[in-house]
Amino acid sequence: MKARLFLLALGLATFPYLSFAETVKDRAGAVRNDRANLENDPRWIYNDFQKGFAEAQRTGKPLLVTLRCVPCLACAGIDARVLMQDLELGRLLDQFVCVRVMNANALDLALFQVDYDLSFSTVIFNADGTVYGRYGSWAQQVNSKDDTIDGFRRTLEGALAIHRGYPKNQASLAGKQGAPLPFKDPLEIPLLAGKYPRNLDWEGKLVPSCVHCHQIGEAIRASYRDQNQPIPTEWIYPWPAPQTFGLTLAPDQVARVQAVVAGSPAAKAGLQVGDDITTLAGQPLVSSADVSWILHRTGDSGTLRALVKRAGANWPVLIELPEGWRLKSDISRRAGSWELRAMALGGLWLEDLSDEQRAARGLGREAMALFVKHAGEYGKHAVAKQAGFRKDDVIVELDGQAARISESELLGRLLKKYQPGQPVKGTVLRGTERKELSLLMQ
Repeated sequence: MKARLFLLALGLATFPYLSFAETVKDRAGAVRNDRANLENDPRWIYNDFQKGFAEAQRTGKPLLVTLRCVPCLACAGIDARVLMQDLELGRLLDQFVCVRVMNANALDLALFQVDYDLSFSTVIFNADGTVYGRYGSWAQQVNSKDDTIDGFRRTLEGALAIHRGYPKNQASLAGKQGAPLPFKDPLEIPLLAGKYPRNLDWEGKLVPSCVHCHQIGEAIRASYRDQNQPIPTEWIYPWPAPQTFGLTLAPDQVARVQAVVAGSPAAKAGLQVGDDITTLAGQPLVSSADVSWILHRTGDSGTLRALVKRAGANWPVLIELPEGWRLKSDISRRAGSWELRAMALGGLWLEDLSDEQRAARGLGREAMALFVKHAGEYGKHAVAKQAGFRKDDVIVELDGQAARISESELLGRLLKKYQPGQPVKGTVLRGTERKELSLLMQ
């Protein structure tokens, strides 16, 4: 078993810096190989979280559930490190009941509320279903170096400390629990209902029978759109990174401040490099994913109370999030953003031109200048191209607005304002020629 895990890990770890969308060529083979390697592993319960809860109840151990999209090359490095079970990490994992879930078909959405765009994430529970903490962030998604595994190790240590204090500390964990959702599992969501079986088709068409985690977020967004309701802002900008309010956290720590952007809400709150954020919104933190969960559940404005450890002392901090703070999230690399591009932009993929590129084209620094990197050609992703938009166009005005804006912010503003079938007028620069075009929202 160790030899087979080593070969699996070696093969996966050679791709640590690939984008989320890239997958292995033989997707079905990768999933079948994963099952063959791990379904009888003495440490891991394979693809059965209910069995994991029962075992946690029997042993008194906390339950650790990893959610992994096996064919996705992103996060292959950290996944391999966890499976390799090095000595230090192995001693920690032995204190948990460990479950590996590799498809989302029957996922209990009341329990498993994570960043669905990730290809590797973890939720840690008490046997009674109480969430201790989560692991998985965009920094970890693109980084499989040793400092990332150090962050995972500290997450495990933090969860074990919470477990030792349970149930006396249960009140402090209230905010970590899942928020109400209208669907019990992915197969109840209209976009997915009737299209997938509850169990994978191991003997037949395996890949088409699998619900990927990112499809959950896409289907929830589509459920609002299909009812002509605006998509809630937290589903357009899910799980905001701390960078959204000016904070970068060190990947090898739980929540240590690595950088603060001058003039940002984080800077105005007085946060400093080297601060360790121990609690946020009253919740004990075990990872940066806990920070993103709190931001995910925060309104469009508000105040977050934090406790930081600085020079051996505890300091209270108030972080004021201004109106519209969430629109500063960068969602350009998320898998789920492709569906948002279809809804709001007819399949265009846009990039804000740099100051140097603007100068070369005679465009101002504060003007809208969104370069069309790609114009889709099929189905709902071809609507913009059919309306006359072309690759390499530069959008200089849209919806009557001509001020500088990122693609991420534009997506949110259009989706909040317009419903399917409504036209949005714009102006593009094609070479030296300006063209007036109109795009139908989907």
